[in-house]
Amino acid sequence: MKDITMTEKIIPLGDICRIFTGKKDVNQTTKTGKYSFYSCSPNKLLSDEYLYDGEAIIIAGNGSYTGRVRYANEKFDLYQRTYACVLKDEEENTSTKYLYYYLKAKFEPRFIGGTRGSSIPYIVKGDISDFQIHLPSLEKEYEISSVLSNIDNKITNNIAINDNLQQQAQLTYNISFEKADFHDLPSGWRVVSLGDVATISTKAFNPQKEPITALEHYSIPAFDENKFPTFESSSNIKSNKFIIDSSCFLISKLNPTTKRVWKPYCLSERAVCSTEFIVYRAKDNSISDFLYSVIDSQSFTNYMCTHVNGSTGSRQRTTPSETLSYKLLLPSRDVLERFQSMVSPMYDLIRLNSIENNRLKQLREALLQKLMSEK
Repeated sequence: MKDITMTEKIIPLGDICRIFTGKKDVNQTTKTGKYSFYSCSPNKLLSDEYLYDGEAIIIAGNGSYTGRVRYANEKFDLYQRTYACVLKDEEENTSTKYLYYYLKAKFEPRFIGGTRGSSIPYIVKGDISDFQIHLPSLEKEYEISSVLSNIDNKITNNIAINDNLQQQAQLTYNISFEKADFHDLPSGWRVVSLGDVATISTKAFNPQKEPITALEHYSIPAFDENKFPTFESSSNIKSNKFIIDSSCFLISKLNPTTKRVWKPYCLSERAVCSTEFIVYRAKDNSISDFLYSVIDSQSFTNYMCTHVNGSTGSRQRTTPSETLSYKLLLPSRDVLERFQSMVSPMYDLIRLNSIENNRLKQLREALLQKLMSEK
């Protein structure tokens, strides 16, 4: 039974945690597993040769996620110069989850963006091991962690629901249309080009001409981070953007092998997106969700991947105008209505869950700062 009467103290993180990185410390094994590479970018595993399976805190040491803190309680890879912090075996009066939230509140604001280097900012192991941690009683640690974990669990559940809904919508489209024979179509069905039923919008917004405008910004990094737009002043945006609204649907033309398809939420009156997105509008708005399902299909992704320019995999782009030649099946009106009656509620719930998650994250951040304000 852990002692929950421990008095409060301030101590370097390195005194209570083993801190190690990927390749360098591979030989430092424990009873729970082995270590390898872990990337702090979401869902990106770079190696599975060595894995660590246990409770740990992950801190990005360099790159665009420098200083970010994550919590892991299952098998993960460890990327080079990304650090894992694991409680030492003898530490029974400290909660890993509490340490994670403490570092989110105190370490991230100080070290995000790195403190060393110029072109490639980074932090080193010493920055982490020397960082001072305030430890209250174990009982207090559990109280704080429980409040914040409940919010995180709700966010995680919403993400899982959205992933499932997206898969259901894709499967519904696949079953309904992907296997149909173009040469033997039911009555009322026809083959059309995407350009017959949709247009590409390129209406531009120049942030230099309106430098103090509040924008709802749909960018590639925002999609990769949490599929939610950022809200920022146009003065922070250096390049032109496309103006969008709720009738639009987006797909990234950059590196189409990594599919990024987005129905914008348009929570404000000034929504814009990166010019790395192709912005579509249905000519008949009543079939917008059907056309969104078209560009979310594997067939459309495959088509985009065969119509790219650029010599390297990291900077290939699909030519937007060429996508309008994509051939698709346009079913009869009754089939269209029946299909949309199934998928539109899925898309609506995805939208609501995403908005709720954004609010939950704001609540979590406010509570995090309040709960750690005296720590």
